[in-house]
Amino acid sequence: MDEKKPRRWSQQVTETSFALDLEEGVFTWDDPAAIARSLAASAEASSRRKAGPFQSAMSMLNFYINRAGRNLPADQRAVLEAAKDELRKLYGRPARSRQHRG
Repeated sequence: MDEKKPRRWSQQVTETSFALDLEEGVFTWDDPAAIARSLAASAEASSRRKAGPFQSAMSMLNFYINRAGRNLPADQRAVLEAAKDELRKLYGRPARSRQHRG
């Protein structure tokens, strides 16, 4: 049997989102500001998104964090959480207060 391993739907959504054309590996970068700028640029450039650019970019970031779940290393989760704040800054939105969940 030489069957391909089935892809997870979340991987497919991340790679072929109908709303945003993401830069390759954007969620693996270590610079929160660069991640936020890339997501914002993707959202601004998209003509297929259903929501505003801020909401689309933030939704994609949250989607990735939630889908990665426990498989997302703590250091990368921290970078992505910081990217949320950077995204809020780009769109002039107030920062959210963070409560430690531990």
